[in-house]
Amino acid sequence: MDNRLLEMLVCPLCKGPLEHVRNTATHELVCHADKLAFPVRDGIPVMLEPEARSLDAGASTGANSPAPSGPSP
Repeated sequence: MDNRLLEMLVCPLCKGPLEHVRNTATHELVCHADKLAFPVRDGIPVMLEPEARSLDAGASTGANSPAPSGPSP
């Protein structure tokens, strides 16, 4: 990704700074304030909350979130 683009991008939720993290398999833009990692696919950042991965160990966001559990009727 272009460094100039990275300097302009901010978290869509809190408008805070993002850190570009490259692992062997993935590229992500991480917001440490919201504890979310936004994917970069084919060099294009996907800045949508439902597509973000939660950095919290016990929580997840987006379409992959488990349904809330509660008492059965």
